[in-house]
Amino acid sequence: MDFTVSQVADLLDLHVKTVRGYVREGRLKAVKVGKQYRISREDLESFTGAPLASRPRQDRYVEVSTIVQVEAISRIDMDRVSTAVLGSASGLRVEMIYNEERATLKMIILGGPGATADALRMVEALT
Repeated sequence: MDFTVSQVADLLDLHVKTVRGYVREGRLKAVKVGKQYRISREDLESFTGAPLASRPRQDRYVEVSTIVQVEAISRIDMDRVSTAVLGSASGLRVEMIYNEERATLKMIILGGPGATADALRMVEALT
């Protein structure tokens, strides 16, 4: 498996410019493919003097996409629901569309599962 300079920087907890410097100085062996450098696992292990430990990704992020449609909702109730959801939407992206003619509110909620679940409970309580 080959690594990009950015991946090596993440693995070694270094700045990308530092890794590029090591490559340019010849301290870290790399092959240029197009405009990017690629570093083999063997060359990286030789550079660090130790085998790469396989470790789980710690930057995993789980996101939920939810569409909520509320029908037969007045403008006043829609304002109340939207104000409450937007006010408590820490870490969420929320888009709302209200069709006054049909009295329909459509919400698109994007974010982590826990925050999304909290927002959905709030919508349920207010409607």
